[in-house]
Amino acid sequence: MEHGKLVEFLGLTFDLSSVMMTTVAAVIVFIIAVIGTRRLALRPTGIQNFLEWVMDFVKGMINSTMDWQTGGRFLTLGVTLIMYIFVANMLGLPFMIATAEGGEHIAWWRSPTSDPAVTLTLAVMVVALTHYYGVKMKGTKEYLKGYIQPMKFLFPLKVIEEFANTLTLGLRLFGNIYAGEILLTLLAQLGASGAFGALGAVLPMLAWMGFSIFVGAIQAFIFTMLTMVYMAHKVSHDH
Repeated sequence: MEHGKLVEFLGLTFDLSSVMMTTVAAVIVFIIAVIGTRRLALRPTGIQNFLEWVMDFVKGMINSTMDWQTGGRFLTLGVTLIMYIFVANMLGLPFMIATAEGGEHIAWWRSPTSDPAVTLTLAVMVVALTHYYGVKMKGTKEYLKGYIQPMKFLFPLKVIEEFANTLTLGLRLFGNIYAGEILLTLLAQLGASGAFGALGAVLPMLAWMGFSIFVGAIQAFIFTMLTMVYMAHKVSHDH
Protein backbone atom coordinates (compact mmCIF):
# COMPACT_ATOMS: atom_id res chain seq x y z
CA MET A 1 0.00 0.00 0.00
CA GLU A 2 1.35 3.43 -0.96
CA HIS A 3 2.15 5.97 1.72
CA GLY A 4 2.32 9.74 1.60
CA LYS A 5 5.31 11.99 1.09
CA LEU A 6 7.01 12.50 4.44
CA VAL A 7 8.89 15.72 5.20
CA GLU A 8 10.48 17.08 8.37
CA PHE A 9 9.80 20.57 9.65
CA LEU A 10 10.98 21.96 12.98
CA GLY A 11 11.86 18.45 14.12
CA LEU A 12 8.40 17.10 13.31
CA THR A 13 7.47 14.70 10.49
CA PHE A 14 4.54 15.66 8.29
CA ASP A 15 2.71 13.68 5.63
CA LEU A 16 2.28 16.12 2.73
CA SER A 17 -0.35 13.90 1.13
CA SER A 18 -2.53 13.98 4.24
CA VAL A 19 -2.04 17.73 4.65
CA MET A 20 -2.99 18.35 1.01
CA MET A 21 -6.01 16.03 1.01
CA THR A 22 -7.26 17.37 4.36
CA THR A 23 -7.15 20.86 2.85
CA VAL A 24 -8.89 19.69 -0.35
CA ALA A 25 -11.72 18.12 1.67
CA ALA A 26 -12.13 21.31 3.72
CA VAL A 27 -12.21 23.47 0.58
CA ILE A 28 -14.86 21.23 -1.06
CA VAL A 29 -17.10 21.41 2.01
CA PHE A 30 -16.61 25.20 2.19
CA ILE A 31 -17.56 25.60 -1.49
CA ILE A 32 -20.68 23.45 -1.05
CA ALA A 33 -21.71 25.53 1.98
CA VAL A 34 -21.12 28.84 0.17
CA ILE A 35 -23.01 27.79 -2.97
CA GLY A 36 -25.86 26.30 -0.95
CA THR A 37 -26.37 29.42 1.17
CA ARG A 38 -25.57 32.12 -1.38
CA ARG A 39 -29.15 32.60 -2.52
CA LEU A 40 -31.51 31.40 0.18
CA ALA A 41 -35.11 30.80 -0.86
CA LEU A 42 -38.32 29.96 0.99
CA ARG A 43 -38.73 27.00 -1.33
CA PRO A 44 -35.26 25.45 -1.35
CA THR A 45 -33.96 23.68 -4.42
CA GLY A 46 -30.68 22.07 -5.40
CA ILE A 47 -27.81 22.37 -2.96
CA GLN A 48 -29.84 24.47 -0.49
CA ASN A 49 -32.36 21.65 -0.29
CA PHE A 50 -29.53 19.17 0.32
CA LEU A 51 -28.00 21.34 3.07
CA GLU A 52 -31.35 21.74 4.81
CA TRP A 53 -31.82 17.96 4.70
CA VAL A 54 -28.37 17.48 6.26
CA MET A 55 -29.19 20.00 9.00
CA ASP A 56 -32.51 18.27 9.75
CA PHE A 57 -30.71 14.91 9.80
CA VAL A 58 -28.09 16.15 12.28
CA LYS A 59 -30.80 17.87 14.33
CA GLY A 60 -32.50 14.49 14.66
CA MET A 61 -29.24 12.97 15.94
CA ILE A 62 -28.89 15.71 18.53
CA ASN A 63 -32.48 15.34 19.69
CA SER A 64 -31.94 11.60 20.16
CA THR A 65 -29.05 12.21 22.57
CA MET A 66 -30.00 15.38 24.49
CA ASP A 67 -32.68 18.04 24.69
CA TRP A 68 -32.58 20.71 21.99
CA GLN A 69 -32.11 23.57 24.47
CA THR A 70 -28.81 22.00 25.50
CA GLY A 71 -27.74 20.48 22.20
CA GLY A 72 -28.90 23.11 19.72
CA ARG A 73 -25.55 24.89 19.95
CA PHE A 74 -23.83 21.78 18.54
CA LEU A 75 -25.78 21.76 15.26
CA THR A 76 -22.99 23.56 13.38
CA LEU A 77 -20.42 21.14 14.78
CA GLY A 78 -22.47 18.12 13.72
CA VAL A 79 -23.14 19.40 10.20
CA THR A 80 -19.47 20.27 9.72
CA LEU A 81 -18.30 16.86 10.94
CA ILE A 82 -20.68 14.75 8.89
CA MET A 83 -20.07 16.69 5.67
CA TYR A 84 -16.30 16.88 6.10
CA ILE A 85 -15.85 13.21 6.99
CA PHE A 86 -18.12 12.05 4.17
CA VAL A 87 -16.26 14.15 1.59
CA ALA A 88 -12.90 13.00 2.99
CA ASN A 89 -14.01 9.36 2.79
CA MET A 90 -15.04 9.78 -0.85
CA LEU A 91 -11.89 11.49 -2.16
CA GLY A 92 -9.85 8.31 -2.58
CA LEU A 93 -12.74 6.28 -3.98
CA PRO A 94 -12.75 7.05 -7.74
CA PHE A 95 -8.96 7.01 -8.19
CA MET A 96 -5.58 7.34 -6.51
CA ILE A 97 -2.60 9.33 -7.78
CA ALA A 98 0.79 7.92 -6.85
CA THR A 99 4.37 8.47 -8.00
CA ALA A 100 7.47 6.29 -7.73
CA GLU A 101 10.34 7.85 -5.81
CA GLY A 102 13.43 5.92 -4.76
CA GLY A 103 11.76 2.57 -5.33
CA GLU A 104 8.74 3.53 -3.20
CA HIS A 105 5.22 4.46 -4.24
CA ILE A 106 4.18 7.86 -2.89
CA ALA A 107 0.41 8.42 -2.79
CA TRP A 108 -0.58 12.04 -3.42
CA TRP A 109 -4.34 11.73 -3.95
CA ARG A 110 -6.17 9.49 -1.45
CA SER A 111 -8.74 9.72 1.33
CA PRO A 112 -7.23 11.67 4.22
CA THR A 113 -9.24 9.48 6.59
CA SER A 114 -7.13 6.50 5.48
CA ASP A 115 -4.34 8.05 7.59
CA PRO A 116 -4.61 7.21 11.33
CA ALA A 117 -2.96 10.51 12.23
CA VAL A 118 -5.88 12.39 10.66
CA THR A 119 -8.67 10.30 12.20
CA LEU A 120 -7.08 10.22 15.65
CA THR A 121 -6.55 13.99 15.49
CA LEU A 122 -10.25 14.42 14.72
CA ALA A 123 -11.11 12.13 17.63
CA VAL A 124 -8.83 14.00 20.05
CA MET A 125 -10.30 17.34 18.97
CA VAL A 126 -13.85 16.07 19.45
CA VAL A 127 -13.19 14.52 22.87
CA ALA A 128 -11.30 17.65 24.01
CA LEU A 129 -14.29 19.72 22.91
CA THR A 130 -16.65 17.57 24.99
CA HIS A 131 -14.51 18.22 28.08
CA TYR A 132 -14.41 21.95 27.35
CA TYR A 133 -18.19 22.22 27.06
CA GLY A 134 -18.63 19.96 30.07
CA VAL A 135 -16.67 22.39 32.24
CA LYS A 136 -18.22 25.45 30.60
CA MET A 137 -21.86 24.36 30.95
CA LYS A 138 -21.76 22.47 34.26
CA GLY A 139 -18.92 24.16 36.10
CA THR A 140 -15.61 22.59 37.12
CA LYS A 141 -16.88 21.13 40.40
CA GLU A 142 -20.02 19.56 38.92
CA TYR A 143 -18.06 18.28 35.93
CA LEU A 144 -15.42 16.55 38.07
CA LYS A 145 -18.14 14.96 40.21
CA GLY A 146 -19.15 12.94 37.18
CA TYR A 147 -15.95 10.91 37.47
CA ILE A 148 -16.79 9.66 40.97
CA GLN A 149 -20.51 9.09 40.51
CA PRO A 150 -22.32 6.90 41.34
CA MET A 151 -19.34 5.29 43.19
CA LYS A 152 -15.84 6.62 43.80
CA PHE A 153 -14.05 3.37 42.89
CA LEU A 154 -15.24 3.81 39.29
CA PHE A 155 -12.87 6.76 38.81
CA PRO A 156 -10.00 4.73 37.23
CA LEU A 157 -12.44 3.02 34.88
CA LYS A 158 -13.91 6.33 33.78
CA VAL A 159 -10.43 7.70 33.05
CA ILE A 160 -9.64 4.59 30.97
CA GLU A 161 -12.98 5.02 29.22
CA GLU A 162 -11.97 8.49 28.02
CA PHE A 163 -8.83 7.11 26.36
CA ALA A 164 -10.75 4.13 24.95
CA ASN A 165 -13.44 6.37 23.47
CA THR A 166 -10.78 8.50 21.76
CA LEU A 167 -8.94 5.51 20.30
CA THR A 168 -12.02 3.66 19.09
CA LEU A 169 -13.55 6.81 17.59
CA GLY A 170 -10.47 7.48 15.48
CA LEU A 171 -9.36 3.94 14.67
CA ARG A 172 -12.85 2.78 13.63
CA LEU A 173 -12.97 5.45 10.93
CA PHE A 174 -9.39 4.81 9.82
CA GLY A 175 -9.76 1.02 9.68
CA ASN A 176 -12.86 1.03 7.49
CA ILE A 177 -11.56 3.57 4.97
CA TYR A 178 -8.02 2.14 4.87
CA ALA A 179 -9.29 -1.40 4.29
CA GLY A 180 -11.48 -0.19 1.45
CA GLU A 181 -8.59 1.55 -0.28
CA ILE A 182 -6.37 -1.52 0.08
CA LEU A 183 -8.95 -3.71 -1.64
CA LEU A 184 -9.46 -1.16 -4.43
CA THR A 185 -5.69 -1.03 -4.92
CA LEU A 186 -5.48 -4.82 -5.16
CA LEU A 187 -8.34 -4.92 -7.68
CA ALA A 188 -6.67 -2.17 -9.72
CA GLN A 189 -3.44 -4.16 -9.78
CA LEU A 190 -5.38 -7.21 -10.91
CA GLY A 191 -6.99 -5.18 -13.69
CA ALA A 192 -3.60 -3.94 -14.86
CA SER A 193 -2.12 -7.45 -15.01
CA GLY A 194 -3.65 -8.27 -18.40
CA ALA A 195 -6.83 -8.71 -20.40
CA PHE A 196 -8.17 -11.57 -18.29
CA GLY A 197 -7.28 -9.72 -15.10
CA ALA A 198 -9.12 -6.64 -16.32
CA LEU A 199 -12.24 -8.66 -17.12
CA GLY A 200 -12.12 -10.34 -13.72
CA ALA A 201 -11.58 -7.08 -11.82
CA VAL A 202 -14.22 -4.83 -13.43
CA LEU A 203 -17.35 -6.15 -11.71
CA PRO A 204 -15.76 -6.64 -8.26
CA MET A 205 -14.28 -3.13 -8.41
CA LEU A 206 -17.61 -1.53 -9.37
CA ALA A 207 -19.39 -3.49 -6.63
CA TRP A 208 -16.80 -2.56 -4.02
CA MET A 209 -16.85 1.11 -5.03
CA GLY A 210 -20.60 1.14 -4.54
CA PHE A 211 -20.24 -0.56 -1.18
CA SER A 212 -17.47 1.90 -0.23
CA ILE A 213 -19.86 4.81 -0.76
CA PHE A 214 -22.23 3.15 1.70
CA VAL A 215 -19.39 2.48 4.18
CA GLY A 216 -18.12 6.07 3.87
CA ALA A 217 -21.58 7.47 4.58
CA ILE A 218 -22.16 5.11 7.51
CA GLN A 219 -18.77 5.96 9.04
CA ALA A 220 -19.49 9.70 8.76
CA PHE A 221 -22.83 9.10 10.51
CA ILE A 222 -21.28 6.93 13.25
CA PHE A 223 -18.51 9.44 13.98
CA THR A 224 -20.97 12.33 14.22
CA MET A 225 -23.49 10.33 16.24
CA LEU A 226 -20.86 9.21 18.76
CA THR A 227 -19.63 12.80 19.01
CA MET A 228 -23.12 13.86 20.08
CA VAL A 229 -23.38 10.92 22.49
CA TYR A 230 -20.08 11.84 24.15
CA MET A 231 -21.11 15.48 24.24
CA ALA A 232 -24.43 14.61 25.87
CA HIS A 233 -22.63 12.62 28.58
CA LYS A 234 -20.55 15.69 29.43
CA VAL A 235 -23.09 18.51 29.23
CA SER A 236 -26.42 16.94 30.21
CA HIS A 237 -27.31 16.78 33.88
CA ASP A 238 -29.32 13.57 33.44
CA HIS A 239 -26.34 11.52 32.20
